[in-house]
Amino acid sequence: MNKSSVLSPERRSQDIARLTSQPLDVLVVGGGITGAGTALDAATRGLSVGLVEAQDWGAGTSSKSSKLVHGGLRYLQMLDFRLVHEGLRERGLLLGRLAPHLVHAVPILYPLRRPILERAYVGAGIALYDLLALSTASAGRLPRHRHLGRQRAWRAAPGLRHDALAGAVLYFDAQLDDARYVVEVVRTAAAYGAVPLSRATVVGFLLDEGRVAGARVRDAETGAEHEVRARVTISATGAWTEETEALAGHARALRVRPSKGVHILVPRQRLDFSTGLILPTERSVLFVLPWCEHWLIGTTDTDWPYAKARPLATVADVDYLLAEVNNVLAQPLSRSDVEAVYAGLRPLIAGSGVVRGPGETRPDEATTKLSREHTVGRPAPGLVVVSGGKYTTYRVMAADAVDAAVAEGELHALACRTAKVPLLGARGWAPAWSGRSRLAADHGLPLDQVEHLLHRYGSLAPEVLAAASAEPSLAQPLTGAGGYLGAEVAYAVTHEGARHLDDVLSRRTRIAMEMADGGLACAPAAAGVMSGLLGWGGAEVSAELEDFRRQVELREEAARLAPDDSSAARLAEGTQALLPLP
Repeated sequence: MNKSSVLSPERRSQDIARLTSQPLDVLVVGGGITGAGTALDAATRGLSVGLVEAQDWGAGTSSKSSKLVHGGLRYLQMLDFRLVHEGLRERGLLLGRLAPHLVHAVPILYPLRRPILERAYVGAGIALYDLLALSTASAGRLPRHRHLGRQRAWRAAPGLRHDALAGAVLYFDAQLDDARYVVEVVRTAAAYGAVPLSRATVVGFLLDEGRVAGARVRDAETGAEHEVRARVTISATGAWTEETEALAGHARALRVRPSKGVHILVPRQRLDFSTGLILPTERSVLFVLPWCEHWLIGTTDTDWPYAKARPLATVADVDYLLAEVNNVLAQPLSRSDVEAVYAGLRPLIAGSGVVRGPGETRPDEATTKLSREHTVGRPAPGLVVVSGGKYTTYRVMAADAVDAAVAEGELHALACRTAKVPLLGARGWAPAWSGRSRLAADHGLPLDQVEHLLHRYGSLAPEVLAAASAEPSLAQPLTGAGGYLGAEVAYAVTHEGARHLDDVLSRRTRIAMEMADGGLACAPAAAGVMSGLLGWGGAEVSAELEDFRRQVELREEAARLAPDDSSAARLAEGTQALLPLP
């Protein structure tokens, strides 16, 4: 274990001192996947780096994605071959070298209704997709696509309606736990010398003769403000890009148009499929993907012109997803099948013209038509802004942002190295996986429990189990969330920088997403583990439990009662109590 990668509670005050003691080469603002990747890129080039995040690592968009690592089949329809090729190259790197423990192949079925013309059209597109993947020379390879006749397709997806399946094309993409991935990138950046600080909000930029020279940061845990000086500041704040730019007092370089993406989860046994599905819709495409004991169904793509801190799924969002998937199901889903809902905001780079309000978007301005490419801008001397893009290509975005920072600050740095830098847990992954039976026997755990740990922590899984060895109660499944051990809660606090109950239940684990009750049943047990490690008293434990309960109930209430986005926005602001729909 690299001790500098341990994000412990004790380390926090030390990191504040490191951030404020002397100027950094680069200060990165924003702890989603782009900001975390930017900090890692800069640190591996030999630069001194600070990384600050207003909430928890990955708390925004980066923990609410479709969990796919892909080139983007639908971008082929837009003839954006460069973007697809770039995504497939990054997919190969993540699978084969950077994070093989966190990223894995997922088979996806494309059902065909017209067996001749549609097969030719879809088959040609997916063949090109595979060809572009082969041309990347990346380390991770996936199986080639296969054409299936009606009977073979039916065996793969017997839950589809007869008239929805005249055949199919089976292809492969990759899947990951997006929130865990962000944490591992942050920890890897720390291992290379970056100084990460979560729950630290940038409230203003420091100016030196008109040049941005760092930021004024408020510690959300104490309320104290600190000055963090840097030769160049990089903003990677996603949907909050324009707000961050405004703090510099200069004209904005990027214009971001937030797009809300909603996903629902239904029980695994509810759909009789052995693969994931991709379904074309009038607006875009719909994915039905395996996720632990659930199917993940998404996504929507609609304007969100409201407060960005808490986008919520609505009745209309859930009904849209159910209607689209029910178009092909032999046994339709109902709202009672939906066990979890989540919503996030994509930071799309807007085109020219005025962004209109809800219901005012012209067809040619729809968010589904906006590019998923990223943009780097320099709105003020000493300030670089990066936004747009998609999760899969975070490393490319980071490299471009650091290149711009090096030029802006005339910094001495190596070329980008992150294509050859495995994340924590990746080194030693293959022997760790091969030795999983022995690891299970050594700790008296079921094999499937150890496999769960290895897929989440890679070769660092023994560190998690070390906590269980020191405290036997932590080797037990967490009450109300049997797939997770108490040791995982402890490790989230002692090694992964978790500060609050929601950090653990929503992101270090995915209990809040995977449990039908949103994690409420296991919250007391998790808080009990955390309290001893963070020094919480009874009042703090009660406050954490109440805050988590409110968050879970707000998500559920919006998806059940809010008819549209404006109602959901008012609910999030606490300005309107909603009544059941007629």
